[in-house]
Amino acid sequence: MPHHVIVSFGEEREYEFPLADAEVAEIDRDAARAWLAKEFEDLECEPTNPMGKVLVLDMVLNVAKYGGEARFRDGGAWAKDFALMTAAALSRSAIRVDVAGFTVG
Repeated sequence: MPHHVIVSFGEEREYEFPLADAEVAEIDRDAARAWLAKEFEDLECEPTNPMGKVLVLDMVLNVAKYGGEARFRDGGAWAKDFALMTAAALSRSAIRVDVAGFTVG
């Protein structure tokens, strides 16, 4: 089953990353979460939970936000890695990361 990750920064500012099932299957869920956690830290993201606990959805949203739209627009290796790690971490075939609305669906 193919996977699709869409990262949206607003109307007409959506970036789609189609991924093969085999690509996603190669990534261990824990490794994907570790990648997101490292990027969260490297990008100096601010936790959204006042208790300091960072959930995987918070990591996905904040890494996309702090990583910036330019990385997704360029469609380089970092953007593809983000899409791949997000698909593996969330174990879903279709994911929409709405940075502007701060939701994942």
